[in-house]
Amino acid sequence: MMDAALKTATHDIVLDEVFPHAPSVLWKVLTSGELMARWMMEPKGFAPIVGTKFTFQTTCAGAWDGTIRCEVLEVQENERFSYSWKGGDEGNSAYGSKLDTIVSWHLSASEAGTRLRLVHSGFVVPRNDTAYTNLGNGWKSCLERVAGIAAELDTAHH
Repeated sequence: MMDAALKTATHDIVLDEVFPHAPSVLWKVLTSGELMARWMMEPKGFAPIVGTKFTFQTTCAGAWDGTIRCEVLEVQENERFSYSWKGGDEGNSAYGSKLDTIVSWHLSASEAGTRLRLVHSGFVVPRNDTAYTNLGNGWKSCLERVAGIAAELDTAHH
C-alpha cells in the first residue's frame, strides 16, 4: 500500500487512428529516417534496429541543448516499434524540463486498413506538463503528415 504513494504520477499521450493503408506502408513511413524527417524531425544516426541510439534536435532551453536522445527498444516489422525519448534538464521548469519517456507505435490490420496506436508514455506530472501538452498537439500534427506521406507511397505503388 505504501508503494502507491511513492510512485510518481505519470501521464501518457495515446492516439489511435485507422489509416486506409497496409501495415507495410505505415511501417515504412514510421521507420525510414528520410521519411521521419518529413513528418517529425530529422533523426541523426537512426536505424530501425534494437539498441541503435539516435537524436533529434529541437529548440534549446536553459541548460538543455535541445537534443532529444533516443534508443530503439523494440522492432517487430509491421507490428511494433518503440524508442526511448529523453531530453531536458533538471534546471528547467516548463519547456525543457527533464523528460524520460517512451514512444511506442503499434500497428494492427483492420477492415479499413491499418489501426495505428501511438503511446508516448512516462510524462511526470506536474514537471512535464508543458511537454505533455506540446507533444500531445505535436503528435496529432505528425499523424496528419504521416497520413499524407502514406498516401503518396500508396499512390506510387499502384
